Amino acid sequence: MPKLIKDGLIVENTWTLIAKPEGEAAAAEVPAGQVIIPVSVWLAQKETLQTRTDIGVWLDSDESAELIGAEANRFPVIGVNFPLFMDGRAFSSARLLRERYGFTGELRAVGNFIRDQLCYLRRCGVNAFAFANPEINLDEAAKSLQDLQEYYQAAVDQPLPLFRRRA
Repeated sequence: MPKLIKDGLIVENTWTLIAKPEGEAAAAEVPAGQVIIPVSVWLAQKETLQTRTDIGVWLDSDESAELIGAEANRFPVIGVNFPLFMDGRAFSSARLLRERYGFTGELRAVGNFIRDQLCYLRRCGVNAFAFANPEINLDEAAKSLQDLQEYYQAAVDQPLPLFRRRA
């Protein structure tokens, strides 16, 4: 079973990430078990899937957090996808899900992000990291969550800016 970093620890990844369907989202098959489905599939099949508690959704970088909106806390896990490590739109989606929509569950980065981005992702509210590259050393990646200890700006993980924290 693959592993991921969650809350700074390396744990088993019990969720299966389902790729975007090539055809219509309404016709996509959603397997049993703990699955993270594209938000387009959720929206197309919401009527039949809403009774399941083992479904999470993921947003692609070109999809808005508003697609989930106030329903965010009905999901145990929400993924934000990085199709390329240079595409930072998932940072904004993560922060919106935490701050605007009050999401309290697992917020998972998926796709092609890199180790150097972990601290910044955590600042945006991401608490789980599922690397696309299986060659990544998860022990070293988990250590990088401690690379930076103090920040000037306010964020999800520290709402007070540094100047407000000084005595």
